[in-house]
Amino acid sequence: MLDEFKKFAMRGNVVDMAVGIIIGGAFGTIVKSLVADVIMPPIGLLLGGVDFSDLFITLKEGATAGPYSSLAIAQEAGAVTISYGVFINSVISFLIVAFAVFLLIKSINKLQAEEEEPAAEPTEKDCPYCFSSIAIKATRCPGCTSELGEA
Repeated sequence: MLDEFKKFAMRGNVVDMAVGIIIGGAFGTIVKSLVADVIMPPIGLLLGGVDFSDLFITLKEGATAGPYSSLAIAQEAGAVTISYGVFINSVISFLIVAFAVFLLIKSINKLQAEEEEPAAEPTEKDCPYCFSSIAIKATRCPGCTSELGEA
């Protein structure tokens, strides 16, 4: 059983998947930081100093009465909130990750297409008179006997 597991774990697909998951997790952390620390502050500044991570709606006040100046304070007080600012940050993070993965896959597909062999030269052509398929070097069509000229 141990040998079978070793065989399974060392197959190319399993190792590739493990590497992909690890790199994906690290990439997700980078994108989260990019959104929270680089993209959202200028957008918030343009919108009048809004911090998206602190946008929330209080459904029920907590132990201490509101209004709460930040989401963290509201949650500490035990208030029930809808944290739509955090959701906006998550959507933006997802869109950036999806776009980055799209660009990565597009680049990989382009590299694979360049490595493919060029198409083989055609061996047949169509007769311009009867449209039957004939050898590319033929000078006369076997179907309608028309002269085709030099190949």
